[in-house]
Amino acid sequence: MFKKAACFTDIHFGLKNNSRQHNNDCENFVKWFIKEAKEWGAETCIFLGDWHHHRSSINISTLNYSISNLKRLSDAFEKTYFITGNHDLFYRDKREISSVVFAEEIPNIEVVNDILVKDDVAIVPWLIGNEWKKIQKIKCKYMFGHFELPNFKMNAMVEMPDHGEIQATHFSHIEKVFTGHFHKRQTKGNISYIGNPFAHNYADAWDNDRGCMFLEWDKEPQFKIWADGPKYRTITLSKLLESPADYLEPETHVRIKIDMDVTYEEANFIKENFQNTYSLREISLLPYKEVEDEIEFQGEIKFQSVDEIVLDQLTNIESDTFDNSVLIEIYNRLW
Repeated sequence: MFKKAACFTDIHFGLKNNSRQHNNDCENFVKWFIKEAKEWGAETCIFLGDWHHHRSSINISTLNYSISNLKRLSDAFEKTYFITGNHDLFYRDKREISSVVFAEEIPNIEVVNDILVKDDVAIVPWLIGNEWKKIQKIKCKYMFGHFELPNFKMNAMVEMPDHGEIQATHFSHIEKVFTGHFHKRQTKGNISYIGNPFAHNYADAWDNDRGCMFLEWDKEPQFKIWADGPKYRTITLSKLLESPADYLEPETHVRIKIDMDVTYEEANFIKENFQNTYSLREISLLPYKEVEDEIEFQGEIKFQSVDEIVLDQLTNIESDTFDNSVLIEIYNRLW
């Protein structure tokens, strides 16, 4: 099936209410991924699921990003195997309708919507119902999928509980298993979650181990980090003031925990100064209190007008039902 395969997963076009910034990040990642993969000599691409974020609809702008980047993959690789993840499926319990069906019309792309076993490789879409019982019957050297396995971390803080069905032990007969779904890169035994391309929110704070994976047949996988991807940081104000340049860099989202006395004016000055000096995407300051040596957040301090707060909230609503631009237009008409 491949000699050298370049793999990535869980890019989620359309995340953050079809944010143009997020979709641009996705596109810039795809361009970087293709450049790195071709320099390494990959002839095959394997995408491990969740190309889109919203299950029930695709925004027109997001659709344009989606198609143009599928075409980039088509042009770059002899073959791209394209796994349907749970976010790519309209229904949670069946795969008959997906948001990536149009990818089948693009040359060199094969959408894997049913279990595919070929040349000692298995490619497995999001499993539904009791399909997980088929895993132990599949014989292959490598398996690629979009699995929800217990006792792996969904992000840096939350571990997937054991729901009593599919288990890591069901894959013990396979030499190497590579999967998407959980965004944190991690390996236990023969199973690796390869990690998504870049951080998506503060649950990913300080976790820069993201990008893609290269696999040459019979060799160990190589994981590469996209150094230019957006990053998320949480830090105390006292620590940050010691050496800001060690913690801040362009395109970073930053939450600063106030652990020292500052006035409203000083807080605003700090925010504006860091924003301008380091070209940050976002900066917010949050108070905290210490309870038994643990920091508890009280909520974000908003140094904004009422209009700015309302418009920020309307912009950040994630909904398949409401159009953010319409909500903003309605709000603006009230004044």
